[in-house]
Parts: sequence; C-alpha cells; structure tokens
Amino acid sequence: MNTTPHDDIDPTRLGDRVDALEGVEELRRAAGDSPLYVVGGAVRDLLLGASGAGLDVDVVAETDVGPIAEALGGETVEHERFSTASARAGEIGVDLARARTETYAHPGALPEVEPAPLLEDLARRDFTVNAMAFPLAGEPELIDPHGGLQDLREGLLRVLHPDSLRDDPTRALRGARYAARLGFEPDATTGRLLRKADLSTVSSDRVDAELRRMAAEPSAERALGLIREWGLLDLPSDLPRLAAGAAELARSEPWNELSTPEEVLLAALDRGPEGKELSARALELAREKPRRASDATLLARDRPGTELLLARALGAEWLDRYASEWRGVGLEIGGADLMAAGVPEGPAVGRGLDAALSAKLDGEAGGRDQELRVALEAAGGTG
Repeated sequence: MNTTPHDDIDPTRLGDRVDALEGVEELRRAAGDSPLYVVGGAVRDLLLGASGAGLDVDVVAETDVGPIAEALGGETVEHERFSTASARAGEIGVDLARARTETYAHPGALPEVEPAPLLEDLARRDFTVNAMAFPLAGEPELIDPHGGLQDLREGLLRVLHPDSLRDDPTRALRGARYAARLGFEPDATTGRLLRKADLSTVSSDRVDAELRRMAAEPSAERALGLIREWGLLDLPSDLPRLAAGAAELARSEPWNELSTPEEVLLAALDRGPEGKELSARALELAREKPRRASDATLLARDRPGTELLLARALGAEWLDRYASEWRGVGLEIGGADLMAAGVPEGPAVGRGLDAALSAKLDGEAGGRDQELRVALEAAGGTG
C-alpha cells in the first residue's frame, strides 16, 4: 500500500472545526465546570479536514458522565461497566465516557476499567492517530502525547504499546479498516504485531461486530484484503471483492429492501447466524438458470433476502427482475373465490392459486376472470 501523506494538516484550525460541530454548545452547557474533551476518531477526522457533518463524536470527561448526559436532556443510555453513556446533543448522538485505564486478565478478555486522568485514557487507545484530544473549554490546544499528529501527516498507523493487539485483537480489524479508509501504512513494528494478532482469543460476536462496521465503508474490499494479507482471517483470494461487492449491492435499490450491507457481508464471509449454510444455499441458487418468470419466482420467493442478495453477487443476474418486479406480482383472486366456486378447503386451493400466479407471471393470464379460470382448472374445481 502506498501511504497517503497529509503534509497540509494545520492544527491551528482545529478549534474552529470543533466549534462548528453540531451540538457542541449543548455539550459545553451540560458539562458546566467539568473539563470535557473531544477524543479519538473525531479529532483525527477534523484534522484531516472533515466538516463535522455525520461524524461520530466521542467525548471524555474526568468526572462521572451521568450528570452530563442527564443535563443534555432527552433519553440517555448509561453503561456502568465501562463508565460510559450515550446521549444526544442537539441533533447528533454523542458517546460520553469517563477517562479510564484498562487492564486485561488475559488476551482477548473484556477490560477491567478504573477512573484515570485524560492522559492515561489516551494511552490505552488503539493507534496514535486515535489518541489525540481537544478541550471543549479552556486553552484550545491539541493534546497529542503520542505523536499522533506526525503519524497522521506521514500516513502511518502505529500502535501505542507492544501489548495493544494482544490485549484486544479486534484492534487489528480496526487497523485494517483505518488503513484502507485513510490510505495509511502500518509502521514496521505495528506491521509485525498485526500479523501476530490472534482473533481466536475473542468471541465471534466481537469479530462480527468489527466486520459489520467494515461493511459500511466504501473501502471495505481493501480492508478485507488487508485482513487476508495480515492473516487475521483465512479468506480465499476472491472473497474480499465478492463480500464488498455484495455489501455495495445491498445499498442500492431494490436490494436495500431485502437485506443490509452488514448482514450480506457476514454471509459472504461464512459468518453470521447461519454461517456456511446460507452461503452454500446462495451458491446453489446462483447456479440456477430459470427460463420463465414463474420458475424464477418459485426458486426465490421463500428464501431470505440476504441469501438472494448473495446469490446475485455470485452472478445470478435474473434475480434483479425478481427483486424489482416479479416478487411484487399478486393476484386479484384469493382462496375464498375458489371455495365459493366449489373447490374444497385444503391443498387444492393453494395449488390453484399457485397455478394462477405462475400464469400471470408468464403473461398467460391477465385479469380476475382469467386468473380464476386457471386456478379452478389446476385445483380440479367446477369452473
């Protein structure tokens, strides 16, 4: 990967960009005299020139965040185990956290946390470019104890300490996401540590949560390629393109009605609730070559949307018409019409309705009278 340098970063403009964040004045009022800091990815992205619109804003206080969340008004959700709270400031969601240290009982364990000063909180983070802070009150200076600004300028991804990826191997997945999105290259030490990260020490749910975040990225294919290159997950060479392509397809109409980028990316990677079973069924469906609309609908109609979308990504182009057209075709008649015409309640009714729908899909029945005629013939009714 060629690094993307950012020599033009001007930290003196950071204060104006923080002031322009939606909800920042509400945050300042809610904090009162308590020092409050924007931290992590928001600082990184604002330094890179992001406008602030749509940013995820993480805020750290050196006091209990509960009163701050309460002062913001509206609904808040507190997470006591990690001393964090989710709230709203104006029109944006804000994640509030008390500055803390973390210790890990064993590799991959969830951390034990204790309150700590801001500098100790920054030292527990994943990469230097995410270990910067900016105060919402007081002297408007970038707080950068680990050289994140210089790494940002040089396009480097660097861990804060040698045990970082041992303590929490999911940071390696985040590293792939950041490197792909920002065009960054791990420094030599970080590169070695990334290749040694052992995801088997963490739960599948935690790994899947990181992959779900990756699905939302335009650079998902590159991120998955790095995951493969670093040996974090055993992925065939063609899988990054397939999975990222399926996720992109899920953002477009009409597929966005049937599944989500997150679910289809996990399915493509043989992960998620059904794992390999779902992707195997999708591959089998992709091999089908239906000649008629009714055949296509019969093949597709009872399958989960994620399975259909993955089959489409695998090459089943006929599913485009099913998703946009055929799945919405309905009948003007119902079971009551067949029973009123003398068909006994039971399997014959379903058989008749299926025949009428197939005829309509294939252009062989139009209108109520023709539908009823086909259905009665198939059901063995009186007609």
